[in-house]
Amino acid sequence: MKSNKEIIETLIATVFNDHNLSILDEIMHNDYIQHNADVAQGLVGFKAFFEQTFNSIPDFKYTTKKIIADGDIVMTWNTNTGTHTGGDWIGQPASGNKICFDVVDIFRIQDGLIAEHWDVADTYLLFKQIGRI
Repeated sequence: MKSNKEIIETLIATVFNDHNLSILDEIMHNDYIQHNADVAQGLVGFKAFFEQTFNSIPDFKYTTKKIIADGDIVMTWNTNTGTHTGGDWIGQPASGNKICFDVVDIFRIQDGLIAEHWDVADTYLLFKQIGRI
């Protein structure tokens, strides 16, 4: 069985960087709780958000600066990069602009599956880069 940290490392490598959503059924609860208003609840909501993200930002990359696991919580500090060339993303038509912004992600693991997520992102910088503000 994978450690909690390894589960999140799999999420990062396979989903965020390889854009392969098929692994999610093996690492995430169906009733996954999302604390980000831009992402719908559950595994289905997570998949839909990242399908749109990868279509809108085909070169999306998640670079981990630090990952810390403590009990059922795994926290990452990362930089997200890419080019907003695809369709609408978080309410903004494709800008053609490069993005580069930091995020702290906090995941709760339950029974070996990702159960809950919170994040703190530099959305001011992101929204400025994609022309939302």
